[in-house]
Amino acid sequence: MPWLSNPRPGAARVHGTIGEVSEEMSDGAPSLPPMLATAWGLRERPNKGPRPALSVERVVAAAIDVARRDGLAAVSMSRVAAELGTVAMALYRYVSAKSELIALMADAAYGPAPELPRPGDTWRTALTAWTHGMLRGARENPWAVEVPITGPPLLPNSVDWFECALRCLAGTPLDGGEKVEVISMVGGLVRTRGQMEHQINAAIAASAPTSVPGGYGRMLSELLPRDRYPEVYGVIEEGVFGDEPGAPGDEDFDFALNVVFEGIEALIRTRA
Repeated sequence: MPWLSNPRPGAARVHGTIGEVSEEMSDGAPSLPPMLATAWGLRERPNKGPRPALSVERVVAAAIDVARRDGLAAVSMSRVAAELGTVAMALYRYVSAKSELIALMADAAYGPAPELPRPGDTWRTALTAWTHGMLRGARENPWAVEVPITGPPLLPNSVDWFECALRCLAGTPLDGGEKVEVISMVGGLVRTRGQMEHQINAAIAASAPTSVPGGYGRMLSELLPRDRYPEVYGVIEEGVFGDEPGAPGDEDFDFALNVVFEGIEALIRTRA
């Protein structure tokens, strides 16, 4: 699910997976990891002293600006601090580590979920709108699909999108586990499409060898012997591949989505 993005575990281990939340329980009282407390506005703030010059929201917005311009790899505490006209150490008052910052960025990238389902929506039209909303977020923030998924939704926007998808399926006879699996499958389709588009567009921008003028089909026809790859040639001759390199369009995505939905529809019929 593309909204379940947390940073890659490693030197700067992200806080906030369900396991970590459980481990931080003591004496029967929950103790939230710093990232979750920050994201949900639960971190304690001093009542006295001067008003902070920055905020978590400003720090995250500046980091997203860097990622949109120069990619996720360009995001660092020092680079974000420079964007805000301050020093890197000043950011640690708002985020505890770069890993926390990236997690908050990924959650902010998609924004809050839309109001779905709308009056008259079926589960299918509502979930289609949800899916296209997720894809739009991935296209507007292609860096976000580079953030690995390490757990279920815990941050505000990710939980909001999760709740929205569950509402889209609320009128179906699927049980809770089946609904979660449907959402995971459809969300995975969005993430895969977002990653593919991002990688293809980056390759074209970099003039990669696989993006030579003339298109994919023409290049294959010059490389492959027809007698060994007759089915590939058949697809080429149907005109499936355009003359210009580029990522698949919305029609291709909608076809894949409808194939998935047909399977879900069949499952719903068996439950009914």
